[in-house]
Amino acid sequence: MEPISPRGGRRRQRVPGEHGLTPEAVPRPVGSAALFGNDQPLELEIGSGKGMFLLAESGARPEVNFLGIEYARRYWIFAADRLRRAERGNARVVLTEASAFVRGYIEKESLSAIHVYFPDPWPKTRHHRRRLLQPAFVEELASKLSPGARLSIATDHREYFEQIVSSVKRCPLVTVDFARTCAALESEVVGSNFERKYRREGRNIYMLAAEKPI
Repeated sequence: MEPISPRGGRRRQRVPGEHGLTPEAVPRPVGSAALFGNDQPLELEIGSGKGMFLLAESGARPEVNFLGIEYARRYWIFAADRLRRAERGNARVVLTEASAFVRGYIEKESLSAIHVYFPDPWPKTRHHRRRLLQPAFVEELASKLSPGARLSIATDHREYFEQIVSSVKRCPLVTVDFARTCAALESEVVGSNFERKYRREGRNIYMLAAEKPI
């Protein structure tokens, strides 16, 4: 029986299908050939949320493959179902924890871009150690980029952003201009649900992009 929404209508049943993966279903090491059956460049998004970035970018750039990582099961289902209904053959999203997946599944210098938009800032001081973008992990991300590839990051949390900038400066990356995503509207840079929420609340958005020298 189809679920009933709180508003009384029929709620859409979301199905991940082949667009939603678990780590057990992902070839190791992960790559375009094994995952998509072609040799197109592969870009990684960490923290895909409801999949707005993956949906927009995979549609606008069919010559590129996209792999998303999402830790929250309900968002993973939402994003995978979105990609499935749009028939995006060049995008998948994995239900997994980012740091272990990046270290265990992705080869060095194999990604053409990495995107990290609005990671959890863990604002309380005693929780800072839980932040994803610690110096060691940022260095790990840099090692996965191929020469000329880009790491793009956005956050609404100034103190976390300052920590991220410090971590990036320790890596062999060169800061470049941040490029707006295909999902971004005129006044946006990423176009995600989080960005739109934070802008409505009047928060500042901080962006950073850095490339690996050729």
